[in-house]
Amino acid sequence: MDRARIVVVDDDPRVRSLLRRSLEAEEFDVDEAADEPALLGLIAKHAYDLIILDLTLPGTDGLEIARKIRRTSDVPIIMVTGKGDVIDRIVGLEVGADDYLVKPFHMRELLARVRSVLRRTSRHEGGDAAPCAPAGAPGFLIGTLKLVVADHLLLGPDGAPIPLTQGEFAILVALAEANGRVLTRDALITARGDDVDAFDRAIDSTVARLRKKLPPDTIATVRQLGYKIGVPTEAATFTRPASGPRDIAL
Repeated sequence: MDRARIVVVDDDPRVRSLLRRSLEAEEFDVDEAADEPALLGLIAKHAYDLIILDLTLPGTDGLEIARKIRRTSDVPIIMVTGKGDVIDRIVGLEVGADDYLVKPFHMRELLARVRSVLRRTSRHEGGDAAPCAPAGAPGFLIGTLKLVVADHLLLGPDGAPIPLTQGEFAILVALAEANGRVLTRDALITARGDDVDAFDRAIDSTVARLRKKLPPDTIATVRQLGYKIGVPTEAATFTRPASGPRDIAL
């Protein structure tokens, strides 16, 4: 049985050991890294399903590491920090973190967030492997784009994959399903899967990042209301093999 593989990045060996033992008890495969060089060495050997990333690290900090990861990969990131300032949380979400925890936290809360993020990736849940997409994979034609929902795949006009974070993908799916109807920020918060403490700016930041990856006018802003798809959209079924494992390069 395929088990989700997680890497814990924290400069405190006691924290890493605690998180590793707790996650392994829940049947996850867990590796540890104290800093960016150690993480790079692990990434070169393994494909990870989730990164638990401390904000304050020696050398390159967690925010910069997250920025580098997001340039090439949509691997889920849960950012962990001892700082409670909301600005740190906003910046973490803006650079592409999928969730955020402030130390100290209960292990039960971390485990719940790990499961929630992995469930939203449609790859693992509590160690069970997600099924491959069927030969006829449902999705949407969004203007010149092909959105294959089950494969977590967006193809550009030239047929090349467009990498999206989990939050970006969830918002695009919700807008495609609405097919021209306006979705409020509250509706998109629900679609993105934020469990607690979500706020409008996180949605605006995610939409802004998403727009940079899409053709112009794909997402329209409806002032004081929210967002909608701005190009012709229709449901479609695609014949395509399931996507392979994630590749991460910093």
